[in-house]
Order: sequence, then structure tokens, then C-alpha cells
Amino acid sequence: MLTAQDVRLDPVERRVWRGDREVVLSRKEFDLVHALMAHAGQVVSRDDLMRDVWQTTFWTSSKTIDVHLGWVRRKLGDDTRHPTLISTIRGQGLRF
Repeated sequence: MLTAQDVRLDPVERRVWRGDREVVLSRKEFDLVHALMAHAGQVVSRDDLMRDVWQTTFWTSSKTIDVHLGWVRRKLGDDTRHPTLISTIRGQGLRF
């Protein structure tokens, strides 16, 4: 079980909770959250996320991560304008 702030992730059952509420994520959304939570507190580069989540070393679309991140933030109840769970570190990547 991975825990960061009030989010819990079970990598075996592929389930996520925010507080007491279970959050239903698509496969890629779950993989994105898992990749970030596995390195909670650290910046994960977009290149690493593309490799680990999308299994590609090239950018199929520069918006792929941003689109999935927007869906994840909404589902987790994280304010997309002032996020408190997943932060974008300009020029470096993302941090949970």
C-alpha cells in the first residue's frame, strides 16, 4: 500500500482512495498515479512518465500527460488551478 497525503493506493488490487472515498481510475490514470506515488516527494520527469506509464521513449503527443493529469486531478478532487496533491514543477516534471 502506498500513501501520500490522504491518498492511498493498492498496487496489487489496482485501487485508489482519497480519504474514505474510493476513486475509480482508468488503467492509464492508475498507472500515472502509481508512478508518481511510488516516488512521492520527488520530481518525476515527463520522459520517465512517458517511458514508465506509456512504454514509449518518444512523445506521441506533448499533451498526453497533461490530459491524463487533468482527469486524475478532477477524480481526486484536486483543484486544477491550485493543486495540492500533484504539483507541476516547470521544466522538471511532476511531484506527488
